[in-house]
Amino acid sequence: MNVPPPGRRRFLAGIGALGATAAISGCVTSSSKGKSEGGGAVSLQSNLSSPQAKTAMEALVAAYNKRGGAGAKLNTVASETFRTQLPTYLTSANPPDVYTWYPGSVAEAYAKKDLLLDVSDVWQQPELKGYSGALNKLCTAASGKKVFVPTTYYWWGVFYRKSNFAKWGVKEPKTWDEFLDLCDTLKGRGVAPIGLGAGGNTPWVASSWFDYLNIRINGAAYHRDLLAGKHRFDDPEVRKVFDRWTEALPYFDPNGTALPFQDATTALLQGRTGMMLIGTFFADSAPKEQLGDIDFFRFPVIDPKIPLAEEAPTDGYFAGARTSRTDEVKDLLRYLATAEAQEIYLKSSSGTALPTHPDAKDSGTPLVAKGRKLIEEAAEITQYFNRDSSDALSPTADTALTRFIARPKEIGAILTTWQRDAEKIRGQ
Repeated sequence: MNVPPPGRRRFLAGIGALGATAAISGCVTSSSKGKSEGGGAVSLQSNLSSPQAKTAMEALVAAYNKRGGAGAKLNTVASETFRTQLPTYLTSANPPDVYTWYPGSVAEAYAKKDLLLDVSDVWQQPELKGYSGALNKLCTAASGKKVFVPTTYYWWGVFYRKSNFAKWGVKEPKTWDEFLDLCDTLKGRGVAPIGLGAGGNTPWVASSWFDYLNIRINGAAYHRDLLAGKHRFDDPEVRKVFDRWTEALPYFDPNGTALPFQDATTALLQGRTGMMLIGTFFADSAPKEQLGDIDFFRFPVIDPKIPLAEEAPTDGYFAGARTSRTDEVKDLLRYLATAEAQEIYLKSSSGTALPTHPDAKDSGTPLVAKGRKLIEEAAEITQYFNRDSSDALSPTADTALTRFIARPKEIGAILTTWQRDAEKIRGQ
């Protein structure tokens, strides 16, 4: 299911995190209900629980409620609890109405079960008329129905504190060899070179290393095909990924699989670790006064012949098919799609995401300008392991990758088990 790589101008028009899995396949969504049966405020279930993101969501809902009408009420749930409970939310007798979550194959899994509201008519409204064709595809089921409204996208990179790099006398690497040299220098100065944050309830952070090594070694097309089940996790090509990862393992923070990413962020900011491969959402766990000292570099090049791909996921909202407030839900979704709403969210959060509305302004910081440039220059875009596969497949990666970090010599057995577990998930 390959889609041509996005071009620079299409990105400027709001392409966001398209990737080659943009077209959601095999989705069958329930038909939209007519007039609302329930009325009343729309319940908005949010997984954006870090302090700055939660504050931003509260500001967004407050701005919407000032407009009059039925209004919305926000319910914030810890992200990992949200992920676990989402299928229950969508199938309950009295479900929430609107949810923060992801488009692409993740939405596909729920759309296939007729659990998502058809919001095609929302996409016909002026608020979404300027959205790019790429974003249209990303949010469209194979049936032609729209199931998602995108609002922001962001990038992954290797983040660090500029003041710490200056203190240590080191600079950004471009190649894998330069990266390993940097790690060696930091380790020699008593600093754990690489923070991870795959402990506690965020083991999925380890997938970033698998994703990036795979797209740097085998390319984005192979990576997407692997996650779609067209290749095996115990293939020789995948083994090459772990051979490279093994070269970097001595430089990882020994607490990498014990600390969740929020605590790993604190370790990075305090200079106990040198750098961390993470998405910009980590900045929502950082004090705002320290954001100006944060910078990042592109994940190093390993094979110059492989086109540079980057992880740049899209976020936004879908609605449950069982809502009794269809009209009110669609009114809220229309508002969330506006430039006004997206700017309110970005101003109240860490401001490190990018808006999907072509007329919305981002925060304009040097960090965001650099991130936008990274995405625009990418030959291809991937979304992230769970988003390019499914929420259901993500735990198999969590288990395999954290086990590898703890016992790298068992990689053969780990990959065999990973393939077996993936086949079970896909066969369900």
